[in-house]
Amino acid sequence: MNPTYAIAAETVAALRRIRELWGDLLAAIDIPPAEVWPPRQLSHTLNPEPDEPLLQRLPLTLREYPAPVNLGVLDAGRAVEEAVFALADVLAAACQRAAPGDPRRWEIRSETRPGSRGDGLHWACVWIEGRVRGEDVSPEDVLAGAPPFRPLREAEQIEARHVARTSEARLLRALGLDHRDTVIPGRPCPWCAGQLTLYTGPDIPPAVTCGTGPSCTAPVLTDDRGRRVWRWRDLPALAAALSAGASAPFANCSRITRS
Repeated sequence: MNPTYAIAAETVAALRRIRELWGDLLAAIDIPPAEVWPPRQLSHTLNPEPDEPLLQRLPLTLREYPAPVNLGVLDAGRAVEEAVFALADVLAAACQRAAPGDPRRWEIRSETRPGSRGDGLHWACVWIEGRVRGEDVSPEDVLAGAPPFRPLREAEQIEARHVARTSEARLLRALGLDHRDTVIPGRPCPWCAGQLTLYTGPDIPPAVTCGTGPSCTAPVLTDDRGRRVWRWRDLPALAAALSAGASAPFANCSRITRS
């Protein structure tokens, strides 16, 4: 595989994840910092909300938050947003030929106008992805005249990857979706009172294990270390048991849930 192509693929993947999770970050600003349990993915399942994506355009740096509930998430969002906007500015200054008025053009902000930043983080990610993927760089892409952009140099591709991946990592940390193993405090296993540990990661569904081992009577399978493990489809039952504060509703369950 061409090294530059591989770099571009990593950048595009990071930019797309930022776009996918941006609505979650906007919602998290107005929610108290999440406890370890339940994991964010499961909380959406347990407490479904109207399917209205939060894709507001106005940048966080231009909004007013007189009393944000989750200041850490807000700070992370502003940092990610500024990093992505600044990258778009740098790439535009380096490779852009599009004339003013061309809808493909990235307008760098001035002292009085936000430029293309006013269109929000989603557009910035899409615009950067186009430059990374080499869109609109050949004469065939236009009817006449020079193409609106030149291809990025390898150093520019490397810088784009660094910014995108660093921003993605910060967003995942802010939402608690990075790779981590966390003991669930004050929530012992309802079946044996063992210690429960939550495992999360950006590319895997959350899972919970009981530290007691195979002697735990929870109606789920064990992992390769003999621990009872609640995988994605098992987690709602675990959540119900933890909420009830006892194993009675599940103690007589004879069917083992399979993932």
